[in-house]
Amino acid sequence: MFTGIITDVGTIDAIEQRGDLRVRVRAAYDMAGVDLGASIACSGVCLTVVDKDEGWFAVDVSTETVRRTAQGQWTVGRRLNLERALKVGDELGGHIVTGHVDGVGRIAAVAPEGDSQRVEIEAGAELAPFLAPKGSIAVDGVSLTMNTVDDLPGGGVRFGINVIPHTAQVTSFETLEPGREVNLEIDVIARYLGRMQSLRNSK
Repeated sequence: MFTGIITDVGTIDAIEQRGDLRVRVRAAYDMAGVDLGASIACSGVCLTVVDKDEGWFAVDVSTETVRRTAQGQWTVGRRLNLERALKVGDELGGHIVTGHVDGVGRIAAVAPEGDSQRVEIEAGAELAPFLAPKGSIAVDGVSLTMNTVDDLPGGGVRFGINVIPHTAQVTSFETLEPGREVNLEIDVIARYLGRMQSLRNSK
């Protein structure tokens, strides 16, 4: 379990195609305090540490995970938003995030708004029922609030978020541009409410 509050930005510095994709990530974490088998969210994807040394850790990324995550994420030089798993007693500064990607969105527009950046993201129809104004969403692992949500022809959805300067500085969001794909995780409460509603409607 995570909170969507990013604690480091790592960089992929090596990739090896084995049975799965072995990805090595440079990070500022004190790796002496990171156990093999520990979970680290990498731009919203919960992955298991399978190797480590000073200044880096490695994870195995399955073919299924590659298929379900943002295009271009698993490439050398890609910067990843990192968050270690929540510990009992830690402050829940964002919202409950599981590290399971529900869908991939695409940045449609970026524009300055005050000191912030207004970012518009489009997502598919499968996510539309779970998104609401002032609701929470994880974008590449970052806990954010949706300010606007608009339905699109064909069933898709477009939502707007504001990235404040601090968030841009401590995440990979310092460079955002239209066309970039991002990993999306809907709020866990919305997921359960949606499931309950679908079961109720099927009776």
